[in-house]
Amino acid sequence: MNKVHAVYENGVFRPTVPVELPEHCKVEFEPRLVNDTGDRQQGLDEVYGVLAERYTSGESDVSARHDEHQP
Repeated sequence: MNKVHAVYENGVFRPTVPVELPEHCKVEFEPRLVNDTGDRQQGLDEVYGVLAERYTSGESDVSARHDEHQP
């Protein structure tokens, strides 16, 4: 079985995707806090910022300047 991601709500761990296990079976796991939504969103915001800047620049061939800032 692969990793199972879950959300802890009202004293219960709720898997975020369906899990194929028999009803009422016992499982063992070690909870570990995961903060992937904030980091991912911040990264996406940065990417979208760069893309928006490039889009509004009016320059249609950005590949022509791909090595402009390379050492």
